Amino acid sequence: MRTAFSTAHAEPAERKRAWSEAVSRTYFPLELAFRPGPAFSGALDVWSLGELSISRNVSDGVVYRRHARHLLDAHDESFLITVPERAEVSFRQDGRDVRCRPGAFLIERSHLPYEFAHAEPNALWVLKVPSPVLRARIGAPERLATLSFDATQGVGALFVDMLRLTAPRVDELDEAARALAGRHLVDLLALAVEADPRTLGSQASSVQGAHLHRVERYIRANLARADLGPQGIAEACGLSVRYLHQLFETQGTSVCGFIRRQRLAMCDEALRDPACRRSLSEIAYRWGFGDQAQFSRQYRAEFGCTPREARAAARG
Repeated sequence: MRTAFSTAHAEPAERKRAWSEAVSRTYFPLELAFRPGPAFSGALDVWSLGELSISRNVSDGVVYRRHARHLLDAHDESFLITVPERAEVSFRQDGRDVRCRPGAFLIERSHLPYEFAHAEPNALWVLKVPSPVLRARIGAPERLATLSFDATQGVGALFVDMLRLTAPRVDELDEAARALAGRHLVDLLALAVEADPRTLGSQASSVQGAHLHRVERYIRANLARADLGPQGIAEACGLSVRYLHQLFETQGTSVCGFIRRQRLAMCDEALRDPACRRSLSEIAYRWGFGDQAQFSRQYRAEFGCTPREARAAARG
């Protein structure tokens, strides 16, 4: 489903305000700063892919700021993956700065203040991904914010190509196909990020990062096993249990906490998939939960609603 907005339909004196409102509706509340003078031009097209969205943002130079006050009522964390096409963008978050030129993409986090700007007219492709969806594919994705990734070759180029090709076809797809297309984009994004050696050492040493990466892949591949736990993971990955726990402590979490969140994220994805016909208990069992009541409690604690409520909301 596509929605479109253009400042061409607003009075000149109202265009900046209208653009601010359109952008905040599409992503999340932001404060915008414009160049002096009344002139401003912008067009925003948005395509829905289930829980995800693709947008094409074409506008004159502007500064977008996410302030701490914007986070007070924010409940659903998202990540924005932004691909500039015409001009360089600058991004500042969590005390770090990055410049991203055409031929690259960067990752922004909604739950921390930031500043995003481009001084020149620009065209941006933006993929908005809910945090649980991205965390199901990439461990601790917040460590990737403020990194610029190559989009000129390899999987990074394939991800951006698919992003551009998917948007014009969205209206030809049914609801289930749109959700599947969104998941494929996230899979490509994860592959592109994992191929970048910096992701192994952005918060830990390269050796620790390599071990953590291998462990996370093993966990994701074995989530359906009800007996998945630190001892078996350590043995499978050739590590001591103590070192395994230390790896996850560097990420501010625990082994069991990571497993639980990964399982809940996969269950959440299934619950919100209109093509999924499994019962709630089948979904819970499929992703390693042996106790339906425990699953429901943990799901509600993580997402703020029951599994049944989440499925009902997804089906309208």
